[in-house]
Amino acid sequence: MTRSEETGTVTGTKDKDYDLLWFIQSSLDNALRLETYIQDAERAGDSELAEFFRKAQSDSRKGGRMGKELLASRLESSGM
Repeated sequence: MTRSEETGTVTGTKDKDYDLLWFIQSSLDNALRLETYIQDAERAGDSELAEFFRKAQSDSRKGGRMGKELLASRLESSGM
């Protein structure tokens, strides 16, 4: 799949900036979704699966946190 060469003319947001925003949002959405999966596994008595989802949730939170930190530093350096 190839992406058209949008580069911000339609959205007003450069692709690289949009990509960072998308990554943050997706990481945080995934952390929320994994909470449901953890609860489902716990209800079923599957502690191995619950722990697997907890680790994945931790990674998603980390990705969201790192993305927010990068975005904040870029906003600060741009004077926003």
